[in-house]
Amino acid sequence: MWNGRNPDDVITFDGATWGSVEHWKEGIITRGVLLDVPKFRGQPFVNMDEPIHGWDLEDVAKSQGVTMEPGDALIVYGGRDAWNETNPQWGSQSHPVRQRPGLHASCLKFIRESDCSLLVWDMMDFEPNGYDIPWSVHAAIFAYGIGLLDNALLQPLAEACAEEGRYEFMLTVNPLRVVGGTGSPVNPIALF
Repeated sequence: MWNGRNPDDVITFDGATWGSVEHWKEGIITRGVLLDVPKFRGQPFVNMDEPIHGWDLEDVAKSQGVTMEPGDALIVYGGRDAWNETNPQWGSQSHPVRQRPGLHASCLKFIRESDCSLLVWDMMDFEPNGYDIPWSVHAAIFAYGIGLLDNALLQPLAEACAEEGRYEFMLTVNPLRVVGGTGSPVNPIALF
């Protein structure tokens, strides 16, 4: 949790007693900013050899002509669906996920300084990250008070942004009304 609250104190077997998704029951409406890392790199997807670093996010934003504003939803497209098609064994029972492409811990500075309200991504944390903590981005953003939308289907959005020639839009996210819930399925909608 955030604001100095200890997760051991506010998350129980009955659910979260503070900061649960029920407080978002009316939905989230904000400006979404998609950063298309594969397009910037000229590749179909982010790979293990080149995780997404904080400076990549800065460079992509600059190349797309977008500036993050406080309260925006930061949406990072890494090309997960194309990665999965090329690497079908990734995440299978015969090849459990111990390594994966995605956001490197160096992204935390950009995420914090952008003062975003929501992080949306398709690839999650880069592993192994070189630090002693697994899930390096996951493990830190709760302290920033940032909502997280994991495993988003972003390829259609990236294609729409490229077609429209713009990477900013209105984003709505409506979680289920789950009292004490720490997560919920959602169906986000981008409006251009």
